Amino acid sequence: MSKTQTTIRVESESYVQAKEILARLGLNYSQAINVFNNMIVLNKGLPFELKLPNDKTLQAFKELEKRDGKTFENVDELFNDLDN
Repeated sequence: MSKTQTTIRVESESYVQAKEILARLGLNYSQAINVFNNMIVLNKGLPFELKLPNDKTLQAFKELEKRDGKTFENVDELFNDLDN
């Protein structure tokens, strides 16, 4: 099987972290990219779900933006505030 050399640009910090994790898995970065490429081919798309937000999610984002940086301790607190 022939090989193709390519250049990609990735965030430096995540690249270093990814290489460390891959090394623990016994893979180098190039091998991991080959696995990813093969998964794309096998799945005829990305090997994970990728979706645009629906109208309900977009509306929730808009409502949260109106809160001017207000933070919540947990999800229940957020939803209680949305109900009011």
